[in-house]
Parts: sequence; structure tokens; C-alpha cells
Amino acid sequence: MNVAKTAYAAYVAREAGSMVRHEFIDGEVFAMAGGTPEHSALIAAVTMALGSLRGSPCRAFVTDLRTRIRADEHGPDVGTYPDIAIVCGPALRDSEDPIAIVNPTVIVEVLSNSTEAYDRHGKFKHYKRLESLREYVLVSQHRPYIERFAKVDGVWGAPDGAGLGERIALSSAAAVLDVSEIFEGLVAPDGRVRVG
Repeated sequence: MNVAKTAYAAYVAREAGSMVRHEFIDGEVFAMAGGTPEHSALIAAVTMALGSLRGSPCRAFVTDLRTRIRADEHGPDVGTYPDIAIVCGPALRDSEDPIAIVNPTVIVEVLSNSTEAYDRHGKFKHYKRLESLREYVLVSQHRPYIERFAKVDGVWGAPDGAGLGERIALSSAAAVLDVSEIFEGLVAPDGRVRVG
């Protein structure tokens, strides 16, 4: 029996009955940190900004949809929950996991103190293995700033970034993220992001 397949199947069964979401990496399961009001507000704001996808072949999915990255020569088997995943074209489900997709075109992660280093490095390294992925977007939870990494001709380039009064274009999904609109009502006088 394939041990990796059995471990992932056990993970899927456990997630089905869990109130807490977990990430699966190479047979190990890790509880995901709870979000802050700022984190939740930014996911909602980016999702609303993606309303322009209506009528296009692209659709946005939020936090409860897993993404599966199968083990290969570049890394381990991974099941994780992006803050937002955009799929352009049909959403392909994983054959072993009915609530996991395998073909996001764009992934958006809202950074937090506990996840920023992992989102920038380890998680991005896993995501880069997805053949379908064209853009990776990081939204700061601390200041009004958004970064976008893009894959061009199979190569991931340096990020471009945008602050207040600027925009980030998602070329693969034909959408634009206006930083001022996304952070509207969330920037305190000291420049930090806060709800309330």
C-alpha cells in the first residue's frame, strides 16, 4: 500500500470532521493559525475587488478550498488553504481530495506575523511547483502594500509592489487590485492597518 496516499487520505478524513483547518506537508499535519480582524477584512476586500472577474473564465475561491500539490522531485505532498485562489478555466479537483483543486492560476495570501516568513519562502516554494500558477500575490497586514510575483516563460521574476494610490495588475486573470480601495477604512493615522 502507498504510505503517502494513505497519509493524505487520513488527513482528508480528519479535516472533514475538524473545526480547525490544518496544512498537510509530507505526511505531517500542522494546525493553521486563526486570523485577526485585519486579516479577515483584507481577504474580504481583495475578494470584493475581484468582482471584476464576473463574466470572465476566471473565478475566485476563498479560504475553505484546499489546494493540493502532489509530491514530485522538487518537493513533498502538500495540502493547504490559500487565502484566495483564482482559477481561470475549469477548476480541476484532486482525484483523492474532493474539496481540493490542483490548478490555481493566481494565489493571494494575506501576510501575518506568524505566517509571513513561511508565506514568502516555504509556502511559495511549494506553490511554485504548480504548473498552472502564473501569479502569487502577498497583501501586507501591517501597512497598505501589495506585492505580486509573476511567472513568465516558466521563470518567476522579482516582485513588483504597490502602495496607496497605486495598483497591481493581475495579467493572468485580467483583474486590477487598487491598493487604496482594498485598504480603505483600514489605515490608522500612524499608517498601520487596523480594524476599529
